[in-house]
Amino acid sequence: MANYKKHEARQWAREHLTGCSSVTIPSYSADLTRLNERGIRHDVQRVIDSGFSYTLLCTEVAITPEENAQFTSWARDTAGNRLGLFFHAAFGTLQENIRAVKLAEAAGADLVLLSYPPQFWPTSEQEIFDYTKTFCDATDLGVMLFPIPLWGFERIHPAGMSVAFVRRLLDACPNIVAIKAEQGFPLVAGLCEMYHHFRDEVVISCPIEGDAIPMMSLMTLQFSGTSYTQWMGDHYPKTFELARNGQWEEAMERFWSVSPARKAAGAATAAYVMGTDVLNRTNWKYMDWLAGFNGGPLRAPAMRIPDRWMKTLRQGLIASGLPVTSDPDSAFITGRFPC
Repeated sequence: MANYKKHEARQWAREHLTGCSSVTIPSYSADLTRLNERGIRHDVQRVIDSGFSYTLLCTEVAITPEENAQFTSWARDTAGNRLGLFFHAAFGTLQENIRAVKLAEAAGADLVLLSYPPQFWPTSEQEIFDYTKTFCDATDLGVMLFPIPLWGFERIHPAGMSVAFVRRLLDACPNIVAIKAEQGFPLVAGLCEMYHHFRDEVVISCPIEGDAIPMMSLMTLQFSGTSYTQWMGDHYPKTFELARNGQWEEAMERFWSVSPARKAAGAATAAYVMGTDVLNRTNWKYMDWLAGFNGGPLRAPAMRIPDRWMKTLRQGLIASGLPVTSDPDSAFITGRFPC
């Protein structure tokens, strides 16, 4: 569990928020009525074995705040002090997110990734500020700010979250400890701008594996996440550490070696994100399963993954020389530890 006071959160993060963070999607029973404890514990252990220092416990999968607290408790019990846990503030309303973060904090979460609900439709920076500050005031955990076009804030400012706006938030919310900088994604403009202005105050994260390693020739990055890179096994944590420790040329050799997997994931993602701004968690769960994680069914509403993208993703791992299951795709929805 987090071992810092709220006023110490920034300094704690600068010392302890290092390495890479994966994303862990909960597993469910076959009838979708309850969580799958064995599948969840297996996935958390596999993240640890792959060399990740943190994981995001994903909540954009029709999970209740109480179930998420159980998810967090099992993850904490499995991980002990070997893995940091991000609470995913992605529930439907501000008040539900506040209730859920308090439950997750008691269950062992260390930090928060702050998302914004689909029904949150601000027309001014003040509304975004008020939502963010109200949430940050309600938790003792350190919060990672997450500027990205998914929220639609570009109707207010082209960057979604401008430098001046982020400056105001950092002054008002001392427990904002990091920025997952994706303004203008898929460009790196937001990363560069946040790094330029705020790197001496909070941790600047580039979660995109394909950007982070090349940019580390120009930037000092201590953390990358939260992102879905565990489907490549231990490749990313090892590569990130090489770049972080000054072995950038070796890191770039590894970077190029997994180009087929990177391109496969990019093609699959573009197929469903373009025009929807919705992440296909079934696609991510399948990617997990290819790498030996549990897999298994997700609750509705859940997007589907077509057979053609299954084949593309599997072949991307094979062509990159990365570990991939030999089990048939038909076993994915059952999962490795059905209950």
